[in-house]
Amino acid sequence: MLDVLQLKHSVNRMPLEKVRVTVNELQLEGIVTEGKTPFNRVHFNTCFAEIEALLQRAGYHRQLDVVGYQGLAYAMFDPTRWEAVEVLRWLKEFTEEAQRRPAAQ
Repeated sequence: MLDVLQLKHSVNRMPLEKVRVTVNELQLEGIVTEGKTPFNRVHFNTCFAEIEALLQRAGYHRQLDVVGYQGLAYAMFDPTRWEAVEVLRWLKEFTEEAQRRPAAQ
């Protein structure tokens, strides 16, 4: 595993093009799940300030928050547009639906 300084360095050096989809989703919907971000849970646990700075450089200048559901999924969201409880409920449904799909096939 990368140490914290290496992790922060990798986020700080991440090309802006890599986060544009995330920025677009946040601007449109105010919420984005892990499938549409180049970040993982370790990034959020160790270098959230660097992620916020990177998103600001890419054009997203609003407040940002992150929630996770039982270590299975996470979402970044605009807390002025979403309540954390709403995002958690949505993530729970999203995760449970994803878990049901493979069993149905």
